[in-house]
Amino acid sequence: MRQPLVAGNWKMNGSTASARELLAGIKAGVAGVSKCEVAVCPPFIYLPLAQEELVGTVIAWGAQNLSTETAGAFTGEISATMLLDLGCTYVIVGHSERRTLYGEDDERVASKYAVARAAGLNPILCVGETLEEREQGVTEAVIARQLDAVISAHGVASLATGVIAYEPVWAIGTGKTASPEQAQEVHAFIRNRIAAHDAAVANGLRILYGGSMKPGNAAELMAQPDIDGGLIGGAALVASDFLGICQAAHDSV
Repeated sequence: MRQPLVAGNWKMNGSTASARELLAGIKAGVAGVSKCEVAVCPPFIYLPLAQEELVGTVIAWGAQNLSTETAGAFTGEISATMLLDLGCTYVIVGHSERRTLYGEDDERVASKYAVARAAGLNPILCVGETLEEREQGVTEAVIARQLDAVISAHGVASLATGVIAYEPVWAIGTGKTASPEQAQEVHAFIRNRIAAHDAAVANGLRILYGGSMKPGNAAELMAQPDIDGGLIGGAALVASDFLGICQAAHDSV
């Protein structure tokens, strides 16, 4: 049985005061969702606050990105060892916003995945198609290409300690959500493609849904056999909404 994971991606939002309040709200309600693993990924600058507030709790924390470099003259970058120094468990790699806004291609995402894993972080690998790609009927080809970049470079065994998040780009921040059936179809494709390499890795792999999941649609999405949690954007910024999604994940077990 795969334990669901609900990870909050705060993106570039928050202040010291709001971050502290949000973390307090999540801590206050997390005891009721013990069957679900809970994690938060605040901006880099608030990771020390997350460590301060969450150490000793069941809530994990992680980063939204990392460098492929270990140290040196790379202004503005953050290394895996720095994230470990702040107690991070997870790091998001290949988020669609990193791919589209900052030009991170499949090869670079695969490198970041490998660097995170080698350092002892659990990478959350994001894959997904744009609206244009879905309308062209190439969703599976896009997902396959993004997965294969990691598998070809680092082997399917590298996925054994990672997490995959399927994020239909057309459903991020738009209010649109893939139907449970649409989401399940892609999640099943991901699992089956990995199973073609290694059935045990595929069976144990957690695949999250990351496209405008909210308390109102979380239960129906989580009921799908290959959806193992969520990578949550906007709803992660409101403690009650985030905990509502965690409750749906808890109840799905």
